Amino acid sequence: MDAIVLAGGYATRLWPITKHRPKMFLPVGDTTVIDGVLEDLETDTRIDDVYVSTNERFADAFEDHLETNEYHKPQLSIEDTTDEDEKFGVIGALAQLVDRENLEDDTIVIAGDNLLSFGVSEFVDFFRQRRTPTLAAYDVGDYDRATSYGVLELEDDGREIVAFEEKPDDPPSTLVSVACYGFRAADLDLLETYLDGENNPDEPGWFVQWLVDRERVDAFTFDGAWYDIGTPESYLDAVAWRFDGDSAIHPDASLEGTTIGPNVHVMEGARVTDATLRDCVVFPDATIADCTIERSVIDTETEIRATDVESALVGPEMTLEETVSTR
Repeated sequence: MDAIVLAGGYATRLWPITKHRPKMFLPVGDTTVIDGVLEDLETDTRIDDVYVSTNERFADAFEDHLETNEYHKPQLSIEDTTDEDEKFGVIGALAQLVDRENLEDDTIVIAGDNLLSFGVSEFVDFFRQRRTPTLAAYDVGDYDRATSYGVLELEDDGREIVAFEEKPDDPPSTLVSVACYGFRAADLDLLETYLDGENNPDEPGWFVQWLVDRERVDAFTFDGAWYDIGTPESYLDAVAWRFDGDSAIHPDASLEGTTIGPNVHVMEGARVTDATLRDCVVFPDATIADCTIERSVIDTETEIRATDVESALVGPEMTLEETVSTR
């Protein structure tokens, strides 16, 4: 069995924080978003090869990351794009990878920006047991939120998907796909058939919607937590879930006269003086003094003095002297 980790996006909603780094490398506690996925795949003996699908802009960063963390299974598969406007859709990239790497085995496909409360091995167990195309599904509990995802309805057995609609205006339920799929080798062969029919090449959910109309597709439902790291709010919510009210201060960070609230991550070399921090992430070598930082991400080597920052993404090497707010 193989696995594909989707990591080709440019995360424009998280700019400037992700303009020059993949969002999958954003820290969540003592790990990164993508490492939770890669570590699960690394330790599952049923997975032979792991293909990390990324773009040309971030290829070097991913290569360095994989080497630094000494993974053995992952290898890069690089899309021929350097900009959001050049992307030809997730399904298009997936079909290209399957063809380029000559994949002929059952395959797990999972988004690299997924923070999941279940182990990938649990999903593999379910997929192998069902022997059908399979997806992971989570109840977001809110109809407005469900409109942003693929929404499904289940048969009475709680497994078979009887209806699936990608990003519906009027969702019939709040149970959504979380971009974790199990495809049989025969399902991978259908990717080209799907694209040849001039169907939507973008999100995997469009392919799933097409597939549900043709054969049985099952859902692996789970409780707990799921975060799709695509917006500042979802990223900070994921950090808060991981910390559960605690905070993490790197031993090489300097704090003087500072109040640390819940869910705060201060990294190596940061200097914080006479400040209050709540629900925020402070990257290495940032300088913060005489201010309050709340629900924000402060990038590397940024300097903030006598300035309150709330609900903001502050890019690298900036100097702020006036109030910054996105609300």
